Amino acid sequence: MGLLEGKVALVTGIANKNSIAYGIAKAFKREGAKLVLTYANEKIGRKIAPIAEELGAVASIEMDVSSDEAIDRAFEEISKVVDGLDIVVHSIAFAPVDEFKRPTLYTSREGFKIAMDISVYSLIAITQRAIKLMEGREGSFLTLSYYGAEKVVPHYNVMGIAKAALESTVRYLAFDLGKMGHRINAISAGPVKTLAARAISGFHLLMKHTMEVSPLGRGIDIEDVGNAAVFLCSDWARNITGEVLHVDAGYHVMGVMDKEDNIEK
Repeated sequence: MGLLEGKVALVTGIANKNSIAYGIAKAFKREGAKLVLTYANEKIGRKIAPIAEELGAVASIEMDVSSDEAIDRAFEEISKVVDGLDIVVHSIAFAPVDEFKRPTLYTSREGFKIAMDISVYSLIAITQRAIKLMEGREGSFLTLSYYGAEKVVPHYNVMGIAKAALESTVRYLAFDLGKMGHRINAISAGPVKTLAARAISGFHLLMKHTMEVSPLGRGIDIEDVGNAAVFLCSDWARNITGEVLHVDAGYHVMGVMDKEDNIEK
């Protein structure tokens, strides 16, 4: 019997099979969860249709998180295909590509607003609706962060600021949701070659550096994140909330390090 047997999970943010959200959904399916997927627009919906079929999702529903009305419509559809939710995975982040090309100092007002709205407020907006489908259940929410929320990662720029706000949001929501018996956590994943990562200049160098410096001397993949997500959303983690779990081969513990300090393994 899987760790998520009998649970219903809403997974947002799958763009393709390289997406972290896909790794999470795949792990959830392996552990027995029933899946509902959402996508941002019709174009992405066509791309993930075969993924939804592969995962045996009960539904794949459009949800534009920049619109309260669109979120309401999506949850109306969700309520028609499942009798409730146990798990919600928020894997949504966006900033205009130009904001990654110039220093943080020159972030535009509009770019900042978009990054915070889509990457941060969407978690609050989705949570507001999802709790209505969690009555009588101990719900678990999960979102995705990155080390750029804690330290400066060149070219990550306004998204680092948004991820810092996202992690703070997790803590404040943990306080509110705990009164209802629900939990919320975040996974801070190491660099993964996703569609979103392509917008970051020098991303391949960042991945190389992470693998050289991390204590385990390797990178991570979407399966690693998926397995951690299963744990955090399962009853095994029933007393863990407001946490940011690093899945990055230990990279976040390191300070300044010269190449000659990296012991051969």
